[in-house]
Amino acid sequence: MKKKIAFLALPAVLCLVLAGCGGDTKENTASVPAEQVQEEKEQTTAETEQEERLIPVTLNEVAHSIFYAPQYVAIEEGYFKEEGLDLTLVNGFGADKVMTAVISGEADIGFMGAEASVYAYLEGTSNPVVNFAQLTQRAGNFVVAREPDDEFQWEDLKGKYVLGGRKGGMPEMVFEYVLKEKGIDPASDLEINQSIDFGSTAAAFSGGQGDYTIEFEPSATALEEEGVGYVVASVGTESGYVPYTSYSAKESYIEENPEIIQKFTNALQKGMDYVQTHTPEEIAQVIAPQFEETGLETITTIVRRYYEQDTWKSNLIFEQDSFDLLQNILDSAGELKERAPYEDLVTTTFAEEAIR
Repeated sequence: MKKKIAFLALPAVLCLVLAGCGGDTKENTASVPAEQVQEEKEQTTAETEQEERLIPVTLNEVAHSIFYAPQYVAIEEGYFKEEGLDLTLVNGFGADKVMTAVISGEADIGFMGAEASVYAYLEGTSNPVVNFAQLTQRAGNFVVAREPDDEFQWEDLKGKYVLGGRKGGMPEMVFEYVLKEKGIDPASDLEINQSIDFGSTAAAFSGGQGDYTIEFEPSATALEEEGVGYVVASVGTESGYVPYTSYSAKESYIEENPEIIQKFTNALQKGMDYVQTHTPEEIAQVIAPQFEETGLETITTIVRRYYEQDTWKSNLIFEQDSFDLLQNILDSAGELKERAPYEDLVTTTFAEEAIR
């Protein structure tokens, strides 16, 4: 009988406790000024309305890489939202797939090497994919050796076995362009393996293949951290200012949505301005959420490496000299059957407006 009474009494005790808590909650709520409650309510409503007004834009990127830091700064700092855009970022895993997504309408804007737009144009189209903003001005790959070598010379590659990139891809073409500029014949002075998938060369090198490998980040730094590879030269530094990656969209999309392209370019320019006025450490902190699988120290190392070689333009204007150099590289690689006109594949209107 006593057990029953104790059991029945427990809810009563709980009710008293909860009643007491309820009283405290009421007092806490009452202590908040009515004006503050109204302001918070209005702010929440305004934010919701802003989200509803954002224009959706799908961007398909060739790869998700620290090499493209200004883009991720623009995302993390909210620059696209400031411009009224709701950006959806998709990793296309290669220029061919990005171009397919843009042409099919699956993506509004593509981010890739401008050579893809040249290839598509030369195949014949009444609706070319036009480049409207250039992000990087240096190649992003590095020569990685098996041992540290502060005295590395490009001639050291002669007679060596090198893990390169896909034939016809920008990494391989720029690498071969640099070799030729150094008086080295890519076909006869060394052996270049172009059969390994992009992203797999570092694993192959770590497994014992090759005397040297040509690597993007974070693979180059990862090999250094493993103690199995060491960066001895920058392809980007040696190649000069190459329009390595740019943003493009179908001519029809640009004509129909000039305000979206302008807003998008404005947001990117803010990202470019940020990396020009902040340290590698600050840039790394901002973009870290985009690379959760990579430690902040590693991100900082990679950002510094790209920062010091002047990878990112101060503006997004895709100049004709850069486009001509790009086609020189394509021609040198035997990938260009004829020249594409700059005025058909590049517009600088939006990039120029973004810096005013």
